[in-house]
Amino acid sequence: MFERARRQMIETQIAGRGVRDPRVLAAMAEVPREAFVGPDLQASAYEDRALPIADGQSISQPYIVAVMLEAARLAAAARVLEVGTGSGYAAAILSRLAAHVFTIERHADLAEAAKARCQAVGCHNITFRTGDGTKGWPEEAPFDAILVAASGSEAPEALKRQLAIGGRLIIPVGGSDVQHLLRLTRMADARFECDDLGSVHFVPLVGAEG
Repeated sequence: MFERARRQMIETQIAGRGVRDPRVLAAMAEVPREAFVGPDLQASAYEDRALPIADGQSISQPYIVAVMLEAARLAAAARVLEVGTGSGYAAAILSRLAAHVFTIERHADLAEAAKARCQAVGCHNITFRTGDGTKGWPEEAPFDAILVAASGSEAPEALKRQLAIGGRLIIPVGGSDVQHLLRLTRMADARFECDDLGSVHFVPLVGAEG
């Protein structure tokens, strides 16, 4: 049942709406979204919407996850930082696209649950941390890509500094009413190019630079 729903999700919600990266589509076909929600929501795992998880957080809409992953332009050798582990779903997909994923979650219970879920579906190239994601993970920088699953008023400077030259920061920016998904590409030490990937709606980015 879930395999068929997953194929339909990819065909209609993701590829059918313009996501073309074959690696992203293949990775999303491998990761069982039903494993990252509670038992009461498994029947809804492949619906075209975000779903609630613990601590007032959510697992993002599959299409938005795909858009962010495609925008990151990940090579197989990439080192990636994710801010906002949440359920672990995006980290699990990232683990199929990159050499190593570093993911930070401010809620300890969510981080532990996400780690268990990721390991259960065979993800062994993810390092988890509980803490303030707006500060990044400086001792593991630079990163080829940073993906942020919460919206702030602007991109945290700490994250921008931790990008490699040529690296991409994918982050929703805006308030509670209007948010835009941005891709900031670090062209030089203090020069970034910005692409607006469209309107989105994420939970607030909380932290020292949130």
